Amino acid sequence: MNPFTTHHGLVLTMDRPNVDTDQIIPKQFLKRIERTGFGKYLFFDWRFREDGSDNPEFELNLPQFKGASVLVARRNFGCGSSREHAPWALEDFGFRVLIAPSFADIFYNNCFKNGMLPIRLSEAQVQDLFDRVAQHPGYKLNVDLHTCTITDEHGLTIPFEVDSFRRECLLGGLDDIGLTLRHADKIAEYELAHGIGA
Repeated sequence: MNPFTTHHGLVLTMDRPNVDTDQIIPKQFLKRIERTGFGKYLFFDWRFREDGSDNPEFELNLPQFKGASVLVARRNFGCGSSREHAPWALEDFGFRVLIAPSFADIFYNNCFKNGMLPIRLSEAQVQDLFDRVAQHPGYKLNVDLHTCTITDEHGLTIPFEVDSFRRECLLGGLDDIGLTLRHADKIAEYELAHGIGA
């Protein structure tokens, strides 16, 4: 997993609450066994028409949001079934930061495990970001995990909170496997002492 320290990126706004994991990555794409390549299926039913062409009205298809890596959404983002494929798809598409008033718990935890930073802000702060995106074409945010602050080029500074353990894992690029491997010597020592794997 790539470490997350700071990120500077174009902001995409998704003005709809309760975006569920079934829409983030539809069920027909869950049969794949790889953890990569899910980005092309992100929001598939919203991004594409029945004939396979782009839906020109959907946010991800709008030219002003091309290359966005910061997603600002409404409350309860990532609700629905607990599929880890949802953060896989968002990360594979290029998103590194998700900002919303609230996230579904399992989705929120899965984001950290997959190298993305989900940030909870108040409804008013999220609305302010929506307004700024509308006012400033090509609007970008700077997100600093060292200082836990969000800034822009127009005088905005927003502090945010993140659990210290999750913060350290992101800063170090440590997923569950990486955390375990930090103790590889002790694990090997234990296995040797107990005849495991012999």
